[in-house]
Formats: sequence, C-alpha cells, structure tokens
Amino acid sequence: MTDARLGSIGVRAVTISASGHRGKLSLSTLSDPVPAEGEVLVDVAAAGVNRADLLQRAGQYPPPAGAPDWPGLEISGEIARVGSGVSSWHAGDPVIALLDGGGYAEQVTVRETQVLPAPRSVDRIDAAALPEALCTVWDNLVTVGRLRAGEWVLIHGGSGGVGSIAIQLAKALGARVATTAGGPGRAARCAELGADLAIDHRAQDVVEQVREATGGAGADVVLDILGAGSLRENVRALARGGRLVVIGLQQGRRGELDLGAVLAKRLTITGTTLRSRPAAEKAAVVAAVRTHVLPMVDDGRIRPVIHDRLPLADAERAHDLLESGDAFGKVLLLP
Repeated sequence: MTDARLGSIGVRAVTISASGHRGKLSLSTLSDPVPAEGEVLVDVAAAGVNRADLLQRAGQYPPPAGAPDWPGLEISGEIARVGSGVSSWHAGDPVIALLDGGGYAEQVTVRETQVLPAPRSVDRIDAAALPEALCTVWDNLVTVGRLRAGEWVLIHGGSGGVGSIAIQLAKALGARVATTAGGPGRAARCAELGADLAIDHRAQDVVEQVREATGGAGADVVLDILGAGSLRENVRALARGGRLVVIGLQQGRRGELDLGAVLAKRLTITGTTLRSRPAAEKAAVVAAVRTHVLPMVDDGRIRPVIHDRLPLADAERAHDLLESGDAFGKVLLLP
C-alpha cells in the first residue's frame, strides 16, 4: 500500500488480502498517516462496522479514489493533528467522523468537512456508531424521501445499525413508524425504540400489516435495505404519492417492477449511496446532520444501539456477527 501522506511505520490497521469471494482480514502495521491540506488526523477510539465493509471485503464495493484500501466508514476519537488550512478543529477536540475508508485503524485522516463534534451525551466509544447512520438516515429519509411529521414510514431492518437510528430519527421528526425485524423478540425491541408498528417479517405479512395500520392507505415513505427481494412488496405497501428510497441490496440487485402500479400511484423510486458521492455533497450532508440531528442526540431523543464492542484484532468475528444477522444495532471495533 502506498500513499504520499504516510510517514514512518507504526500504526496498526485491519487490511484485506484477496482470498476468493471473501478477502482475509489481517492486523497489519502501516505507515503513520499525515493529514494533508484541509484534513485532520484522528486518534481512533472506536470504529463502526457496516455491511458496506463486508461488500468491500468481497470485492463488490471498492473505495473511492484516494481513500485508504482498508475498511471502516465511521469513527469516534480525538484530533491528534490538523493539516494546513484547518481552522475549525484543534488538537484534543473529541470528534466523530464520516470516512471514505480506513476506519479500522489506530489513526486515520479525514477531511475537516466530514468531522462532527462528539455528542456530549454519548460515551466516546459508543459514539462511533453514529456518523454513517445519522448521515444515511437524514439524507435518505428527509432530503430524498421528504418525510414529514404525521406521515407513515416503513423502515426495513429496524434491528440494524441504520434501522435502529432511522426509527428514532423518524419519531423525533413526528412521523409514524412501521418497521420490520426477524422474530418477535427483535420486533419487540424495535417497538421499545419507538416504532408504532413492529412487524415480525418471518411470521407476519408486511404489506397487510402496513395497510391495516394506515387504514388502507399505505406508507408515505419506505426506507429499504433489501433491494430486489422486497421491490414488489414495497410498491404494494406504498400510498399514493409514496416515495421508495433504496439504500441496500441485501436480497439482490435485479427484480421485476410493476410500472402500472408505479404510474397509478404516482410513486417515486430513488436509489442512493453515500460513500462514492463527491466531497462537496458529503460535506453538505454532514453540515445538515450537525444542524438538525446532533441536537436530537444531545437531548437523548436519538441514542446509538450497540450490540458488541470488540478489539480491532477481532475484526473477523465482528464481520461474522454482522453477516449472521444476529446483531441488534452496531458492532464496534476498538483499537
């Protein structure tokens, strides 16, 4: 691995070596990162583990140009140094950050525009569960999905790291929340997070449950992590003028779409990703989260949901946990 911003050898990070469809994770020692102009260097307290990391490991989600080639899209920690031109952050500031990659490490550099102050009300380690989820949920529910108070939103995968935050954020905005989870216990925990309707998708008909709860109208917004596997169901579950926002493809990339239903209901279907977007767009999302969402974290309306905290050397176990579907909320890695 080569990077002009790297100095002496001495930082541990989890790297990926190719091995069939699932690369091998290894704890490696790399050159010390050096912040470039407009960047800060962060001592990492914890890194969030996301499904995007699993995709990157499988060779299906390469990092954007210029990003480290090891995984990790969000961290919490403390600023160690600032690069030239940085005036908004100083050494010693406690922060969380949305990364282009490289979070599975003891230190990482990041653009100052993708850094947020660490929430005062959250443990500094657990705060690593927030940046990716807060930015993803705000951008897709509010900016793309145009969710408004009083509307119904269906959130697939309410027990996940993104889903658990989406439930809380939607409720804080005054929306009415339906969500899915696998099994009655997980559905009950989603209800505890604030969901008005928590559906056990293994035993209940999701569309039927949503229609019953909404008086037959359907959901105004659907936030979908499943992709092709839930496409037909989502179209049926949406109300007239409804908005489907697809942010994941856990159940496939290709599916059949009933365009007649799309036309008749005047539906909007949008697919988005965050990692590959231009720096200016990511900066705008982070700025919106700082203004609109961090106050909800500080006053306790939104809290990170943590399944487990593991040492950096146990990244393999962290990935297995996420892949198994047993995790409720986020898994964190601690350098």
